[in-house]
Amino acid sequence: MHDVPQFVTYLFAGLLVAMILCLALEEKIHAKKSVIVGGFAVITLLLAAAFGLVRPETVQILGHPVTLPVYIPGVDWAVIAIILGSSLFVDVTSKCGLFTWIAIKLTKASGGDPLRLLIYYGVMTVVFSAVLNNVTAMIIVGTLSAVSLGKLRINNKLLGFLLIEALLTNVGGLLTLISSVPNIIIGNAAGISFVDFFVTASPYVVVATAVTIFVGARVFAIKGLDSEQAKVEAAILVAGFDENDGIESESFFKFGTLMTGLFIVSMASVSVTPYVKELGMGYVALTFALIMLVRFKSTADRFYQALDWDLLAFFGCLFIVINMMEHALVLNLIGDGLKPIIALGEITGTGVLLFASAIASSVTDNIPLAAMLAKILGGMELTSDSPFWWAVIFGANLGGNITPIGSASTLVAVTIIHKNKLPMSFAGFVKVAVPFAAFQLILACAYVLLVLG
Repeated sequence: MHDVPQFVTYLFAGLLVAMILCLALEEKIHAKKSVIVGGFAVITLLLAAAFGLVRPETVQILGHPVTLPVYIPGVDWAVIAIILGSSLFVDVTSKCGLFTWIAIKLTKASGGDPLRLLIYYGVMTVVFSAVLNNVTAMIIVGTLSAVSLGKLRINNKLLGFLLIEALLTNVGGLLTLISSVPNIIIGNAAGISFVDFFVTASPYVVVATAVTIFVGARVFAIKGLDSEQAKVEAAILVAGFDENDGIESESFFKFGTLMTGLFIVSMASVSVTPYVKELGMGYVALTFALIMLVRFKSTADRFYQALDWDLLAFFGCLFIVINMMEHALVLNLIGDGLKPIIALGEITGTGVLLFASAIASSVTDNIPLAAMLAKILGGMELTSDSPFWWAVIFGANLGGNITPIGSASTLVAVTIIHKNKLPMSFAGFVKVAVPFAAFQLILACAYVLLVLG
Protein backbone atom coordinates (compact mmCIF):
# COMPACT_ATOMS: atom_id res chain seq x y z
CA MET A 1 0.00 0.00 0.00
CA HIS A 2 1.35 3.42 -0.95
CA ASP A 3 1.09 6.78 0.77
CA VAL A 4 -0.92 8.52 -1.91
CA PRO A 5 -1.52 12.28 -1.80
CA GLN A 6 -5.22 13.08 -1.58
CA PHE A 7 -5.19 15.18 -4.74
CA VAL A 8 -3.86 12.15 -6.70
CA THR A 9 -6.70 9.97 -5.43
CA TYR A 10 -9.27 12.58 -6.48
CA LEU A 11 -7.54 13.01 -9.86
CA PHE A 12 -7.87 9.29 -10.55
CA ALA A 13 -11.45 9.30 -9.24
CA GLY A 14 -12.23 12.05 -11.76
CA LEU A 15 -10.75 9.90 -14.52
CA LEU A 16 -12.93 6.97 -13.44
CA VAL A 17 -16.06 9.13 -13.58
CA ALA A 18 -15.00 10.47 -17.00
CA MET A 19 -14.51 6.91 -18.31
CA ILE A 20 -17.95 5.83 -17.12
CA LEU A 21 -19.54 8.90 -18.72
CA CYS A 22 -17.76 8.18 -22.01
CA LEU A 23 -19.00 4.58 -21.93
CA ALA A 24 -22.54 5.81 -21.31
CA LEU A 25 -22.22 8.13 -24.33
CA GLU A 26 -20.50 5.50 -26.50
CA GLU A 27 -22.84 5.98 -29.45
CA LYS A 28 -22.76 9.78 -29.21
CA ILE A 29 -18.98 9.99 -29.39
CA HIS A 30 -18.78 7.23 -32.05
CA ALA A 31 -16.12 5.18 -30.29
CA LYS A 32 -15.89 1.50 -29.40
CA LYS A 33 -15.68 0.40 -25.76
CA SER A 34 -12.16 -0.93 -26.21
CA VAL A 35 -10.92 2.40 -27.61
CA ILE A 36 -12.53 4.40 -24.81
CA VAL A 37 -11.23 2.23 -21.98
CA GLY A 38 -7.90 1.68 -23.75
CA GLY A 39 -7.36 5.44 -23.82
CA PHE A 40 -8.04 5.70 -20.09
CA ALA A 41 -5.76 2.70 -19.44
CA VAL A 42 -2.88 4.50 -21.20
CA ILE A 43 -3.51 7.72 -19.24
CA THR A 44 -3.89 6.04 -15.83
CA LEU A 45 -0.77 3.89 -16.37
CA LEU A 46 1.30 6.95 -17.28
CA LEU A 47 0.02 8.96 -14.32
CA ALA A 48 0.50 6.02 -11.95
CA ALA A 49 4.14 5.73 -13.07
CA ALA A 50 4.64 9.51 -12.82
CA PHE A 51 3.35 9.56 -9.23
CA GLY A 52 5.34 6.46 -8.27
CA LEU A 53 2.28 4.31 -7.62
CA VAL A 54 3.46 1.29 -9.64
CA ARG A 55 6.73 -0.43 -10.48
CA PRO A 56 7.66 -3.61 -12.40
CA GLU A 57 7.19 -6.78 -10.37
CA THR A 58 9.60 -9.72 -10.33
CA VAL A 59 8.05 -13.16 -9.80
CA GLN A 60 9.38 -16.71 -9.82
CA ILE A 61 8.08 -18.83 -12.73
CA LEU A 62 9.37 -22.43 -12.78
CA GLY A 63 12.27 -21.35 -10.60
CA HIS A 64 13.32 -18.45 -12.81
CA PRO A 65 12.87 -14.76 -11.95
CA VAL A 66 10.69 -12.96 -14.49
CA THR A 67 10.02 -9.22 -14.43
CA LEU A 68 6.43 -8.44 -15.41
CA PRO A 69 5.21 -5.10 -16.81
CA VAL A 70 3.04 -3.29 -14.28
CA TYR A 71 -0.14 -3.85 -16.32
CA ILE A 72 0.13 -7.68 -16.53
CA PRO A 73 -0.71 -8.57 -12.89
CA GLY A 74 -3.73 -6.25 -12.97
CA VAL A 75 -5.58 -8.28 -15.62
CA ASP A 76 -7.90 -11.03 -14.35
CA TRP A 77 -6.75 -13.69 -16.82
CA ALA A 78 -9.20 -16.27 -15.47
CA VAL A 79 -12.12 -14.09 -16.57
CA ILE A 80 -10.49 -13.44 -19.97
CA ALA A 81 -10.02 -17.20 -20.50
CA ILE A 82 -13.65 -17.99 -19.61
CA ILE A 83 -15.01 -15.34 -21.98
CA LEU A 84 -12.65 -16.29 -24.83
CA GLY A 85 -13.25 -20.03 -24.51
CA SER A 86 -17.02 -19.79 -24.01
CA SER A 87 -17.43 -17.37 -26.94
CA LEU A 88 -15.48 -19.63 -29.30
CA PHE A 89 -17.33 -22.74 -28.15
CA VAL A 90 -20.79 -21.19 -28.58
CA ASP A 91 -19.90 -19.67 -31.96
CA VAL A 92 -18.68 -22.99 -33.37
CA THR A 93 -21.46 -25.04 -31.79
CA SER A 94 -24.15 -22.75 -33.21
CA LYS A 95 -23.06 -23.87 -36.70
CA CYS A 96 -24.39 -27.36 -36.01
CA GLY A 97 -27.97 -26.02 -36.01
CA LEU A 98 -28.85 -27.16 -32.48
CA PHE A 99 -30.25 -23.87 -31.22
CA THR A 100 -32.38 -23.24 -34.33
CA TRP A 101 -33.62 -26.85 -34.17
CA ILE A 102 -34.78 -26.36 -30.57
CA ALA A 103 -36.52 -23.09 -31.43
CA ILE A 104 -38.46 -24.52 -34.41
CA LYS A 105 -39.37 -27.66 -32.47
CA LEU A 106 -40.95 -25.50 -29.77
CA THR A 107 -42.76 -23.43 -32.39
CA LYS A 108 -44.33 -26.57 -33.84
CA ALA A 109 -45.15 -27.89 -30.38
CA SER A 110 -47.13 -24.71 -29.66
CA GLY A 111 -49.55 -25.53 -32.47
CA GLY A 112 -49.52 -21.86 -33.43
CA ASP A 113 -51.33 -20.79 -30.26
CA PRO A 114 -50.05 -17.24 -29.46
CA LEU A 115 -50.14 -17.63 -25.66
CA ARG A 116 -48.50 -21.05 -25.71
CA LEU A 117 -45.94 -19.71 -28.19
CA LEU A 118 -45.15 -16.80 -25.85
CA ILE A 119 -44.62 -19.21 -22.95
CA TYR A 120 -42.35 -21.47 -25.01
CA TYR A 121 -40.37 -18.56 -26.45
CA GLY A 122 -40.09 -16.95 -23.02
CA VAL A 123 -38.66 -20.10 -21.44
CA MET A 124 -36.42 -20.62 -24.48
CA THR A 125 -35.10 -17.06 -24.12
CA VAL A 126 -34.18 -17.68 -20.47
CA VAL A 127 -32.47 -21.01 -21.22
CA PHE A 128 -30.59 -19.65 -24.25
CA SER A 129 -29.48 -16.61 -22.21
CA ALA A 130 -28.14 -18.96 -19.57
CA VAL A 131 -26.13 -21.27 -21.82
CA LEU A 132 -25.23 -18.87 -24.65
CA ASN A 133 -25.21 -15.15 -23.92
CA ASN A 134 -27.91 -12.49 -23.81
CA VAL A 135 -27.15 -11.02 -27.22
CA THR A 136 -27.02 -14.37 -29.05
CA ALA A 137 -30.23 -15.48 -27.32
CA MET A 138 -32.05 -12.28 -28.31
CA ILE A 139 -30.89 -12.51 -31.91
CA ILE A 140 -32.01 -16.16 -32.27
CA VAL A 141 -35.34 -15.86 -30.45
CA GLY A 142 -36.16 -12.36 -31.71
CA THR A 143 -35.49 -13.22 -35.35
CA LEU A 144 -37.49 -16.44 -35.11
CA SER A 145 -40.35 -14.56 -33.41
CA ALA A 146 -40.59 -12.17 -36.35
CA VAL A 147 -40.61 -15.04 -38.85
CA SER A 148 -43.04 -17.22 -36.86
CA LEU A 149 -45.59 -14.50 -36.11
CA GLY A 150 -45.42 -13.37 -39.73
CA LYS A 151 -46.24 -16.88 -40.97
CA LEU A 152 -49.01 -17.16 -38.37
CA ARG A 153 -50.39 -13.78 -39.54
CA ILE A 154 -50.30 -12.23 -36.07
CA ASN A 155 -47.68 -9.53 -36.68
CA ASN A 156 -49.64 -7.22 -34.37
CA LYS A 157 -48.31 -9.26 -31.41
CA LEU A 158 -44.66 -8.99 -32.42
CA LEU A 159 -43.90 -5.88 -30.34
CA GLY A 160 -45.17 -7.58 -27.18
CA PHE A 161 -43.18 -10.74 -27.92
CA LEU A 162 -39.94 -8.85 -28.52
CA LEU A 163 -40.25 -6.67 -25.41
CA ILE A 164 -41.05 -9.62 -23.15
CA GLU A 165 -38.13 -11.59 -24.63
CA ALA A 166 -35.80 -8.62 -24.11
CA LEU A 167 -36.79 -8.40 -20.44
CA LEU A 168 -36.28 -12.14 -20.01
CA THR A 169 -32.74 -12.15 -21.45
CA ASN A 170 -31.49 -10.36 -18.35
CA VAL A 171 -33.51 -12.66 -16.08
CA GLY A 172 -31.96 -15.67 -17.85
CA GLY A 173 -28.58 -13.99 -17.43
CA LEU A 174 -28.90 -14.72 -13.71
CA LEU A 175 -29.27 -18.48 -14.06
CA THR A 176 -25.64 -19.66 -14.21
CA LEU A 177 -22.18 -18.37 -13.37
CA ILE A 178 -21.29 -18.02 -17.06
CA SER A 179 -24.62 -16.50 -18.20
CA SER A 180 -23.30 -12.93 -18.02
CA VAL A 181 -19.97 -11.20 -17.54
CA PRO A 182 -20.92 -9.58 -14.18
CA ASN A 183 -21.71 -13.10 -12.91
CA ILE A 184 -18.24 -14.29 -13.90
CA ILE A 185 -16.50 -11.30 -12.32
CA ILE A 186 -18.50 -11.29 -9.07
CA GLY A 187 -18.64 -15.09 -8.84
CA ASN A 188 -14.85 -15.39 -9.17
CA ALA A 189 -14.24 -12.65 -6.61
CA ALA A 190 -16.71 -14.17 -4.12
CA GLY A 191 -15.59 -17.75 -4.67
CA ILE A 192 -19.05 -18.94 -5.72
CA SER A 193 -18.97 -22.27 -7.57
CA PHE A 194 -20.97 -23.01 -10.73
CA VAL A 195 -23.32 -25.38 -8.89
CA ASP A 196 -23.82 -23.06 -5.89
CA PHE A 197 -24.59 -20.18 -8.24
CA PHE A 198 -27.21 -22.19 -10.13
CA VAL A 199 -28.84 -23.58 -6.97
CA THR A 200 -29.01 -20.11 -5.44
CA ALA A 201 -30.27 -18.20 -8.49
CA SER A 202 -32.63 -20.72 -10.14
CA PRO A 203 -35.65 -20.34 -7.76
CA TYR A 204 -35.71 -16.60 -8.41
CA VAL A 205 -35.30 -17.07 -12.17
CA VAL A 206 -38.24 -19.53 -12.30
CA VAL A 207 -40.60 -17.21 -10.41
CA ALA A 208 -39.48 -14.03 -12.24
CA THR A 209 -39.87 -15.76 -15.62
CA ALA A 210 -43.36 -17.01 -14.84
CA VAL A 211 -44.58 -13.65 -13.56
CA THR A 212 -42.98 -11.68 -16.42
CA ILE A 213 -44.67 -13.90 -19.02
CA PHE A 214 -48.03 -13.84 -17.19
CA VAL A 215 -48.08 -10.06 -16.77
CA GLY A 216 -46.67 -9.48 -20.26
CA ALA A 217 -49.41 -11.59 -21.83
CA ARG A 218 -52.03 -9.42 -20.13
CA VAL A 219 -50.34 -6.10 -20.88
CA PHE A 220 -49.92 -6.90 -24.59
CA ALA A 221 -53.24 -8.81 -24.90
CA ILE A 222 -51.62 -12.06 -26.03
CA LYS A 223 -54.33 -14.71 -25.68
CA GLY A 224 -54.80 -18.33 -26.59
CA LEU A 225 -56.87 -19.44 -29.57
CA ASP A 226 -60.50 -19.80 -28.57
CA SER A 227 -62.02 -21.76 -31.46
CA GLU A 228 -61.31 -25.13 -33.03
CA GLN A 229 -61.18 -23.64 -36.50
CA ALA A 230 -58.53 -21.11 -35.44
CA LYS A 231 -56.48 -23.88 -33.82
CA VAL A 232 -56.64 -26.05 -36.95
CA GLU A 233 -55.62 -23.14 -39.21
CA ALA A 234 -52.71 -22.23 -36.93
CA ALA A 235 -51.54 -25.85 -36.76
CA ILE A 236 -51.50 -26.05 -40.57
CA LEU A 237 -49.40 -22.88 -40.80
CA VAL A 238 -46.93 -24.13 -38.16
CA ALA A 239 -46.56 -27.46 -39.95
CA GLY A 240 -44.74 -25.59 -42.72
CA PHE A 241 -41.73 -25.04 -40.44
CA ASP A 242 -38.79 -27.41 -40.94
CA GLU A 243 -36.45 -27.79 -37.97
CA ASN A 244 -33.84 -29.52 -40.14
CA ASP A 245 -33.28 -26.50 -42.40
CA GLY A 246 -30.31 -25.26 -40.36
CA ILE A 247 -28.64 -28.69 -40.06
CA GLU A 248 -25.89 -29.10 -42.66
CA SER A 249 -24.50 -32.35 -41.23
CA GLU A 250 -26.38 -34.83 -39.05
CA SER A 251 -23.15 -36.16 -37.56
CA PHE A 252 -21.99 -32.65 -36.60
CA PHE A 253 -25.45 -31.91 -35.18
CA LYS A 254 -25.22 -34.95 -32.88
CA PHE A 255 -21.62 -34.13 -31.96
CA GLY A 256 -22.52 -30.49 -31.17
CA THR A 257 -25.45 -31.60 -29.02
CA LEU A 258 -23.25 -34.05 -27.10
CA MET A 259 -20.49 -31.48 -26.56
CA THR A 260 -22.97 -28.85 -25.36
CA GLY A 261 -24.20 -31.23 -22.68
CA LEU A 262 -20.66 -32.18 -21.69
CA PHE A 263 -19.62 -28.51 -21.61
CA ILE A 264 -22.37 -27.62 -19.13
CA VAL A 265 -21.59 -30.68 -16.95
CA SER A 266 -17.84 -29.99 -17.03
CA MET A 267 -18.26 -26.33 -16.09
CA ALA A 268 -20.58 -27.34 -13.25
CA SER A 269 -18.11 -29.89 -11.86
CA VAL A 270 -14.84 -27.93 -12.12
CA SER A 271 -14.52 -27.50 -8.36
CA VAL A 272 -14.65 -31.28 -7.72
CA THR A 273 -12.78 -32.63 -10.78
CA PRO A 274 -9.24 -33.82 -9.98
CA TYR A 275 -6.46 -31.78 -11.64
CA VAL A 276 -8.99 -29.62 -13.49
CA LYS A 277 -9.98 -27.78 -10.29
CA GLU A 278 -6.43 -26.40 -10.12
CA LEU A 279 -6.77 -25.07 -13.68
CA GLY A 280 -10.22 -23.46 -13.34
CA MET A 281 -13.21 -22.82 -15.60
CA GLY A 282 -11.13 -20.86 -18.10
CA TYR A 283 -9.16 -24.02 -18.91
CA VAL A 284 -12.37 -26.01 -19.41
CA ALA A 285 -13.88 -23.34 -21.68
CA LEU A 286 -10.72 -23.13 -23.82
CA THR A 287 -10.44 -26.93 -24.03
CA PHE A 288 -14.00 -27.34 -25.30
CA ALA A 289 -13.48 -24.50 -27.75
CA LEU A 290 -10.41 -26.30 -29.14
CA ILE A 291 -12.30 -29.60 -29.42
CA MET A 292 -15.08 -27.92 -31.45
CA LEU A 293 -12.55 -26.07 -33.62
CA VAL A 294 -11.05 -29.40 -34.72
CA ARG A 295 -14.23 -29.84 -36.82
CA PHE A 296 -13.20 -26.69 -38.74
CA LYS A 297 -9.44 -27.09 -38.36
CA SER A 298 -8.66 -25.84 -41.87
CA THR A 299 -10.89 -22.76 -41.55
CA ALA A 300 -10.53 -22.08 -37.82
CA ASP A 301 -9.26 -18.58 -38.55
CA ARG A 302 -12.75 -17.42 -39.55
CA PHE A 303 -13.96 -18.11 -36.03
CA TYR A 304 -11.04 -16.13 -34.62
CA GLN A 305 -11.99 -13.27 -36.94
CA ALA A 306 -15.62 -13.46 -35.76
CA LEU A 307 -14.64 -13.20 -32.09
CA ASP A 308 -15.70 -10.05 -30.28
CA TRP A 309 -12.15 -8.72 -29.95
CA ASP A 310 -13.56 -5.35 -28.94
CA LEU A 311 -15.06 -7.02 -25.86
CA LEU A 312 -11.85 -8.86 -24.96
CA ALA A 313 -9.70 -5.74 -25.43
CA PHE A 314 -12.26 -3.82 -23.39
CA PHE A 315 -11.90 -6.28 -20.52
CA GLY A 316 -8.12 -6.27 -20.58
CA CYS A 317 -7.97 -2.46 -20.51
CA LEU A 318 -10.76 -2.25 -17.93
CA PHE A 319 -8.89 -4.51 -15.50
CA ILE A 320 -5.81 -2.31 -15.95
CA VAL A 321 -7.81 0.85 -15.18
CA ILE A 322 -9.40 -0.76 -12.10
CA ASN A 323 -5.96 -1.91 -10.95
CA MET A 324 -4.56 1.61 -11.27
CA MET A 325 -7.58 2.91 -9.32
CA GLU A 326 -6.68 0.44 -6.60
CA HIS A 327 -3.09 1.73 -6.48
CA ALA A 328 -4.36 5.32 -6.35
CA LEU A 329 -6.65 4.36 -3.43
CA VAL A 330 -9.78 5.30 -5.40
CA LEU A 331 -11.32 1.94 -4.54
CA ASN A 332 -10.58 2.64 -0.88
CA LEU A 333 -12.37 5.97 -1.29
CA ILE A 334 -15.42 4.31 -2.86
CA GLY A 335 -15.22 1.53 -0.29
CA ASP A 336 -15.34 4.11 2.50
CA GLY A 337 -18.46 5.48 0.82
CA LEU A 338 -20.00 2.00 0.77
CA LYS A 339 -19.20 1.29 4.41
CA PRO A 340 -22.19 3.30 5.69
CA ILE A 341 -24.41 1.24 3.36
CA ILE A 342 -22.87 -2.03 4.59
CA ALA A 343 -23.18 -0.74 8.15
CA LEU A 344 -26.92 -0.38 7.68
CA GLY A 345 -27.03 -4.13 8.11
CA GLU A 346 -27.94 -6.97 5.82
CA ILE A 347 -31.55 -5.87 5.43
CA THR A 348 -31.30 -2.17 4.61
CA GLY A 349 -27.74 -2.29 3.26
CA THR A 350 -28.47 -5.13 0.85
CA GLY A 351 -31.57 -3.40 -0.48
CA VAL A 352 -29.79 -0.08 -1.01
CA LEU A 353 -26.82 -1.77 -2.72
CA LEU A 354 -29.10 -3.81 -5.00
CA PHE A 355 -31.15 -0.84 -6.21
CA ALA A 356 -28.07 1.40 -6.50
CA SER A 357 -26.37 -1.25 -8.68
CA ALA A 358 -29.51 -1.54 -10.83
CA ILE A 359 -29.83 2.21 -11.39
CA ALA A 360 -26.13 2.51 -12.26
CA SER A 361 -26.42 -0.44 -14.68
CA SER A 362 -29.42 1.10 -16.43
CA VAL A 363 -27.47 4.10 -17.74
CA THR A 364 -23.99 2.70 -18.30
CA ASP A 365 -22.14 -0.56 -18.80
CA ASN A 366 -22.60 -2.97 -15.89
CA ILE A 367 -19.18 -4.57 -16.42
CA PRO A 368 -17.05 -1.72 -14.96
CA LEU A 369 -19.53 -1.55 -12.08
CA ALA A 370 -19.18 -5.28 -11.40
CA ALA A 371 -15.37 -5.17 -11.69
CA MET A 372 -15.10 -2.22 -9.31
CA LEU A 373 -17.54 -3.57 -6.70
CA ALA A 374 -15.90 -7.01 -6.89
CA LYS A 375 -12.58 -5.44 -5.90
CA ILE A 376 -14.15 -3.39 -3.11
CA LEU A 377 -16.31 -6.15 -1.62
CA GLY A 378 -13.42 -8.59 -2.02
CA GLY A 379 -11.41 -6.47 0.40
CA MET A 380 -14.14 -6.61 3.06
CA GLU A 381 -13.64 -10.32 3.85
CA LEU A 382 -17.24 -11.22 3.08
CA THR A 383 -18.21 -14.90 2.94
CA SER A 384 -19.20 -16.35 -0.45
CA ASP A 385 -22.84 -16.59 0.64
CA SER A 386 -23.06 -12.98 1.82
CA PRO A 387 -26.22 -11.22 0.51
CA PHE A 388 -24.07 -8.22 -0.49
CA TRP A 389 -22.49 -10.26 -3.30
CA TRP A 390 -25.92 -11.28 -4.53
CA ALA A 391 -27.23 -7.72 -4.27
CA VAL A 392 -24.63 -6.66 -6.84
CA ILE A 393 -25.29 -9.72 -9.06
CA PHE A 394 -29.05 -9.15 -9.16
CA GLY A 395 -28.76 -5.37 -9.46
CA ALA A 396 -26.14 -5.40 -12.23
CA ASN A 397 -28.15 -7.87 -14.33
CA LEU A 398 -31.71 -6.63 -13.80
CA GLY A 399 -30.78 -2.96 -14.11
CA GLY A 400 -30.37 -3.63 -17.82
CA ASN A 401 -34.16 -3.90 -18.11
CA ILE A 402 -34.82 -0.28 -17.15
CA THR A 403 -33.62 1.41 -20.35
CA PRO A 404 -32.87 0.20 -23.89
CA ILE A 405 -29.17 1.07 -23.37
CA GLY A 406 -29.02 -0.79 -20.05
CA SER A 407 -27.85 -4.00 -21.71
CA ALA A 408 -26.72 -5.18 -25.13
CA SER A 409 -29.69 -7.58 -25.42
CA THR A 410 -32.30 -4.83 -24.93
CA LEU A 411 -30.46 -2.77 -27.53
CA VAL A 412 -30.63 -5.73 -29.93
CA ALA A 413 -34.36 -6.08 -29.20
CA VAL A 414 -34.96 -2.42 -30.07
CA THR A 415 -32.94 -2.90 -33.27
CA ILE A 416 -35.15 -5.85 -34.28
CA ILE A 417 -38.25 -3.79 -33.40
CA HIS A 418 -37.14 -0.94 -35.67
CA LYS A 419 -36.11 -3.40 -38.40
CA ASN A 420 -39.70 -4.65 -38.45
CA LYS A 421 -40.95 -1.04 -38.64
CA LEU A 422 -42.63 -1.14 -35.25
CA PRO A 423 -42.96 2.10 -33.24
CA MET A 424 -40.70 2.21 -30.17
CA SER A 425 -38.88 5.27 -28.84
CA PHE A 426 -36.42 5.45 -25.95
CA ALA A 427 -39.11 6.94 -23.69
CA GLY A 428 -41.64 4.40 -24.95
CA PHE A 429 -39.36 1.52 -23.98
CA VAL A 430 -38.76 2.99 -20.52
CA LYS A 431 -42.49 3.52 -19.99
CA VAL A 432 -43.23 -0.13 -20.75
CA ALA A 433 -40.14 -1.66 -19.13
CA VAL A 434 -39.95 0.21 -15.80
CA PRO A 435 -42.97 -1.52 -14.18
CA PHE A 436 -41.54 -4.93 -15.13
CA ALA A 437 -38.04 -3.97 -13.95
CA ALA A 438 -39.40 -2.53 -10.69
CA PHE A 439 -41.27 -5.74 -9.93
CA GLN A 440 -38.23 -7.90 -10.80
CA LEU A 441 -35.98 -5.80 -8.55
CA ILE A 442 -38.43 -5.79 -5.64
CA LEU A 443 -38.80 -9.56 -5.99
CA ALA A 444 -34.99 -9.91 -6.14
CA CYS A 445 -34.56 -7.78 -3.03
CA ALA A 446 -37.12 -9.85 -1.12
CA TYR A 447 -35.51 -13.07 -2.33
CA VAL A 448 -32.00 -12.02 -1.31
CA LEU A 449 -33.13 -10.83 2.12
CA LEU A 450 -35.61 -13.56 2.99
CA VAL A 451 -33.96 -16.57 1.39
CA LEU A 452 -30.26 -15.72 1.22
CA GLY A 453 -29.93 -13.28 4.12
